[in-house]
Amino acid sequence: MNNGGAEAAVAPVGGPQPLEWKFSQVFGERTAGEEIQDVDIISAIEFNRTGDHLATGDRGGRVVLFERTDTQDHVGHRRELEKMDYPINRHPLFRYKTEFQSHEPEFDYLKSLEIEEKINKIRWCQSAYGALSLLSTNDKTIKFWKVQEKQVKKVCDLNVDSTKAMGNGPIVGSSISPSSKQYMANGGCTSNDFSLPSGGLLSLRLPMVTTLETNVMARCRRIYSHAHDYHINSISNNSDGETFISADDLRINLWNLEISNQSFNIVDVKPANMEDLTEVITSAEFHPIHCNMLAYSSSKGSIRLIDMRQSALCDTHSKLFEEQEAPGSRSFFTDIIASISDIKFAKDGRHILSRDYLTLKLWDINMDSGPVATFQVHEYLRPKLCDLYENDSIFDKFECCLSGDGLRVATGSYSNLFRVFGCSGGSKEATTLEANKNPMRRQGLTASRPSRSLGSPSGVVRRGKGADNSAVDANGNTFDFTTKLLHLAWHPTENSIACAASNSLYMYYA
Repeated sequence: MNNGGAEAAVAPVGGPQPLEWKFSQVFGERTAGEEIQDVDIISAIEFNRTGDHLATGDRGGRVVLFERTDTQDHVGHRRELEKMDYPINRHPLFRYKTEFQSHEPEFDYLKSLEIEEKINKIRWCQSAYGALSLLSTNDKTIKFWKVQEKQVKKVCDLNVDSTKAMGNGPIVGSSISPSSKQYMANGGCTSNDFSLPSGGLLSLRLPMVTTLETNVMARCRRIYSHAHDYHINSISNNSDGETFISADDLRINLWNLEISNQSFNIVDVKPANMEDLTEVITSAEFHPIHCNMLAYSSSKGSIRLIDMRQSALCDTHSKLFEEQEAPGSRSFFTDIIASISDIKFAKDGRHILSRDYLTLKLWDINMDSGPVATFQVHEYLRPKLCDLYENDSIFDKFECCLSGDGLRVATGSYSNLFRVFGCSGGSKEATTLEANKNPMRRQGLTASRPSRSLGSPSGVVRRGKGADNSAVDANGNTFDFTTKLLHLAWHPTENSIACAASNSLYMYYA
């Protein structure tokens, strides 16, 4: 993506060297034979803008927050190293911060429909006054949460000196006698003659308030509901810090964070006759810089870029990104595997990353003729599409992410594997990692399936004989379609990835 002259001059031949990924830590690691409860399976992961906090949501409607700890102990040291232009290599460490119940199961009596508590998406909002803010959504309802630390205080000393005070009577031992005071009609006293009790100030005992502990409290500030007839698949914050969008299969709504009872429908693809419906919205994302631009993907494999300045209802798109179908390649599964499950803007807003069932595609928003790069994630599954259709695995929705510098992309696969590709000019990086404490043990898979570089025009990756004939890697490992890594997130400023394998949260760094 970033092919600047200065970088190209210092980069080694063939592009940047592949990263060596190391295990950092794991939360919720399951033991051998442990039965996993469905409510504990992680369904959403998101770093905040600074990368110092991480949020996960699960199928039980809970949101769990983690905070980074290794940066807090090295603030001064970091500044010194930055002045000396030394690289800072440290082991990223997070710790559990708090958790709260975001959503509960509900029942829509009008439609006789159960609404799951499962968290579909989490998005961090701008923080203020030391509090953390985030949006979480299930299929129907979006909630705005504020999380902050509250000090628990208690009155720990109520010992009033009994020799100096008796009920509500006068102070014993005082030099002021009741008869020596001149009282006014309203109860005031005109005498300024007042002396301290014998023993001085130390004999005055007052209640003492002390801080016992600091608790992290989560409060639901607003609830945005009753705006979607279909399941919400995306929420995205605007760069203006004031608005966000929510998308379901047929509509995209625009909200103001401060107003929970009103939203504006900005995209509506519902036809007058539902029998004419040919595609649905699968994901939507605001541009990271321009507050008037957003992109949404469809089940037909296309991405539309819209400008909200054009009209109130954005029925027409500014640009359409889709890849032309190769002649004679169409089959029963073509539309199913072309459906885009996730899109992400690069940090600079120049590129869009999309994930369909078999590939990752990188698009330049200034070039709508086709993707600038295509990465084969698990092409070896193509001969197995019929079996995957039978067991519904073909409908799995994998997420994707980009590194903060835009040089690499990542996405998940089956058998708790995830893949990292280099997308800079000339890069051949295609690393396969497994979500466990030894992530590099599947490296034989990488060598047998190189990714396509940015400059390759065809998007076809040639395989060795037999590589596409079974769902088995080059080392003979059978792939388990019941264990899939759907959710992962890349740290916004460092080469660190958090990914979810069932109920376990794994973190890696390079």
